[in-house]
Amino acid sequence: MNSYLTVAAIAGTISIGAMSPGPSFVYVAQNAIAKSRKHGLATALGTGTGAAIFAIIALLGLQAFLLAVPLAYWGLKVFGGLYLLYLAYKILKHSKDPMVVETAIAGQSKPRYLKTFRDGLFTQLSNPKTAVVFASIFTALLPAHIPAYYYVVLPLVSFIIDAGWYSFVAYVLSVEKSQKAYIRFKTVIDRVAGTVLMLLGLKLILSSK
Repeated sequence: MNSYLTVAAIAGTISIGAMSPGPSFVYVAQNAIAKSRKHGLATALGTGTGAAIFAIIALLGLQAFLLAVPLAYWGLKVFGGLYLLYLAYKILKHSKDPMVVETAIAGQSKPRYLKTFRDGLFTQLSNPKTAVVFASIFTALLPAHIPAYYYVVLPLVSFIIDAGWYSFVAYVLSVEKSQKAYIRFKTVIDRVAGTVLMLLGLKLILSSK
């Protein structure tokens, strides 16, 4: 297969995976609606960075490593599940709190976009199934001898696709109508989001057995 066609095929497959609902979608949506568009975009940049990291380690032979060391995959699942449970706990704990949008006010610190970025990154990295998906895609579509520029292009493509999709999600869900609906049903929406993350975390942990 032509090298450019290979990149296009990988990009198309990654796009389908990025658009599939999962922990990252839930967390980006929750931040965009509950906090602000900028928080949603910061989360999206975090998930995109996580996708780029998965692309890099997939290029370096992640699938072969996980097959050779099953305990590593088990550890990734348990760690990922525990992190999702932690996020679920935070959301559920504050589900009844009034909505507070972080803005920069004189005398106060700036909104914590870096923390939001970091949480988006860790949410992406907490899902070992995503790592396996990247590894499987690359194993299936990459040639035996990987061109050197792939090590730059594929992580960049992965970042653009993932961050681009979730930035779109953040933009759509942070419009005034979405936030007004959230204010009205905040407790219910937060409980649903927290419960979904909790179930995904438990599923990861239980599937590690």
